[in-house]
Amino acid sequence: MDDGTTGPDLDRLARELETLGTPGRLVRDPAELAPYMRDASRAVPDGAPLALCLATTTAEVSAALAWAHASRVPVSVRGAGTGVSGGALSYDGGLILSLERMDRILEIDAENRLAVVEPGVVTAELDRACRAHGLFFPPDPASARSCTVGGNVATNAGGLRCVAHGVTSDAVAALEVVLADGRVLRTGARTRKNVVGYDLTRLFVGSEGTLGVVTEVTVRLHPVPPGTPRTFRASFDRLEDAGNAVTAIVNGPARPEVLELMDALSVEIIESFRPSGLVVPGGAMLVGQTVGEHAEAHARAIAESCAAHGAVDTEVSDSDALLEARRLSNPALNARGLKLSCDVGVPVAALARMLRGVEEISRRRGVRVSTVAHAGDGNLHSTVELPEGADGSARAEAVLDEVTRLALSLDGTISGEHGIGAVKLHELPWQLDAVSRDVQRAIRSALDPRGILSPGRAV
Repeated sequence: MDDGTTGPDLDRLARELETLGTPGRLVRDPAELAPYMRDASRAVPDGAPLALCLATTTAEVSAALAWAHASRVPVSVRGAGTGVSGGALSYDGGLILSLERMDRILEIDAENRLAVVEPGVVTAELDRACRAHGLFFPPDPASARSCTVGGNVATNAGGLRCVAHGVTSDAVAALEVVLADGRVLRTGARTRKNVVGYDLTRLFVGSEGTLGVVTEVTVRLHPVPPGTPRTFRASFDRLEDAGNAVTAIVNGPARPEVLELMDALSVEIIESFRPSGLVVPGGAMLVGQTVGEHAEAHARAIAESCAAHGAVDTEVSDSDALLEARRLSNPALNARGLKLSCDVGVPVAALARMLRGVEEISRRRGVRVSTVAHAGDGNLHSTVELPEGADGSARAEAVLDEVTRLALSLDGTISGEHGIGAVKLHELPWQLDAVSRDVQRAIRSALDPRGILSPGRAV
């Protein structure tokens, strides 16, 4: 608020946006605001926002943040709204800043294997455009067909290809960021090496909209591997055997580009959601993909390794159907009503113990738990079936908290790729000590002294 008696002057912001040649960017109608108030998480907004800014340029983002900074209005930042940590929820009396209309691919520099994009570009669309140049964009979240590059940067998203190519931060070369007071900052460089000053690029990647608003991203691309990819499947009667097989694969000579796990309940739910002929395993199913000139030999070597570690059935194919089934896990679980999930990570060698522990928690609590995982990097997503009764939600949350504490006991993390947002904020002290939290909050305060950017979230 400007002061204790009058509210923020929205008309002034509207006029400032109009001077940029963009009338109508400020939305105040409650009916039009409603779809922008939530993200894909289970968290709910705590009140009605003042307005929505549908930004299309860096200048508009700068004007909106300068106004919010001067007016002390909290700002929620969003792209496609696919986040599941509650990071894009609107604030009571706040401003929603939407970047979905900043959706241009500005440049594909094939010679230097770089692309420059606005934050609203859909991840799969960028990948598709790059493949026309013989290149691809490595980050590959399961929601790649709907999530945006800006959202990937905000949460340092991972995905299916992490086992081979790393997470989003490994693919980001430079950023344009609008700071809380409206100033525009550029970080990074187009060169492969750059050790000038602090690494501000990596500071902003994964900052969940708390340090600034990303308005342009320069990303690194990889050459499309030669040959035809091969997919593989291995079914196990025991979850623990599948976990041990993953450890063997990751440490073996045949390295996959994708290595995913679905437990029996997940496969059952996915198959009932969209039947494809998958046979529900007794314990879990591993699916993955190999690429390059030796894709066939590597896929068969991985299948043989799975058989040596307890797989009861294996398959190698040139079809993407198995990976498509894995991508259906989130919509399938949501359709079944399983919306309470967590995102944890453990060292790959601890994966078998983590899976066994989740089974034990499910059995002891008397609640069905579905687990899918980016198994190759130890990142698990467990989803709890909501128990009946008035306390069902609280019981489910308690199960997820126990799963998270189990991951920490195995030297893991409370979030591998979804971020903290509002949903996981209570878990932050479980992993970060007081000194770490103080340092992070000091950095945040230095860049946003009035605390307008995503207050009460992430750190």
